[in-house]
Amino acid sequence: MIPIKNIYYMLSYAFQVLNEQGYKNLATEQFENTADLMAAILAKGISIQIKRGLGKEYISQTESLSTMRGKIDIAESIKTQSLLKKQMVCDYDEFSTNGTMNRIIKSTVELLIYSGNIPTKRIRELKKLMVYFTDVEKINLYTVNWNMYYNRNNQTYRLLISVCYMVVKGLLQTNSDGTNKLMDFVDEQRMCRLYEKFILEYYRKEFPEITANASRIDWQLDDGIGDMLPVMQTDIMLTYNEKTLIIDAKYYSHTTQLQYDTHTLHSGNLYQIFTYVKNKEAELEGKPHDKVSGMLLYAKTDEAVLPDNDYLMSGNKISVKTLDLNCEFSQIAEQLNKIIEQYLGIKKEQ
Repeated sequence: MIPIKNIYYMLSYAFQVLNEQGYKNLATEQFENTADLMAAILAKGISIQIKRGLGKEYISQTESLSTMRGKIDIAESIKTQSLLKKQMVCDYDEFSTNGTMNRIIKSTVELLIYSGNIPTKRIRELKKLMVYFTDVEKINLYTVNWNMYYNRNNQTYRLLISVCYMVVKGLLQTNSDGTNKLMDFVDEQRMCRLYEKFILEYYRKEFPEITANASRIDWQLDDGIGDMLPVMQTDIMLTYNEKTLIIDAKYYSHTTQLQYDTHTLHSGNLYQIFTYVKNKEAELEGKPHDKVSGMLLYAKTDEAVLPDNDYLMSGNKISVKTLDLNCEFSQIAEQLNKIIEQYLGIKKEQ
């Protein structure tokens, strides 16, 4: 189990906006559960957004009007006999707060309010903010397309929508009787994404001298034909001088497989990191570089057997390690710093 405070720190690295002045007091609060944490971030973020002004979008509207607006729909006007009422059916765009992002926020807040998982103080706080969403309609959260397009006009919504996504996809479940409930913890799939992004952004912020990216690796093909080959997308690739470390961050409930009372590594994960390393090594051939290293970095579980292995495979070092998230955040940072010291030769100044 990860302490809720550490979830906040992970989010702070994944979304740097949480380090800004308006959110800083959240770091000192105590939260009853993860839903409470998400509600607190939403409450603070919505309050800040209201001061900036709720985002508006052009919403398509169709209605019978006495005065012309937008385009007249002749066929619909005849069909509905609106002319008898001295009206015309018009199609027009209205610049409104009733856009998709605001609808998602309102519906997610209502989900949290009626979940029974957040304290009364937080419920009152959220209800007060919802007064500003009076003209915003609710949306079916099960059908939302979360692939949002962000630009300079709506960039401030990125954190809010990301938190809504975690609440809806990670916390929402359906009971056998059809009612909804909120889990106390974000599910494995959503935590895996946060875990990956946290590690990447931690290294970007704390080690600016390192190039840290989620880079793609090209297949090194003898004949150049790569039809139907999957994309090799790394979670984290760290480069410093002539050293390269590729990390695949894994968040599983079980870090090993158990077959016939024998613990083994997840074979697919090992094959994947080996493929990444060997193709990156081949890509750098002819350039000055040290041997490319790879690491499977699992979030530590409470299992009795945990991987802590280093392998030398075809000339490259492949490691399988665990990161303990159930401790003080300073200790998490120490574990991450130690990886950099061991593999890239950089010692973090205290």
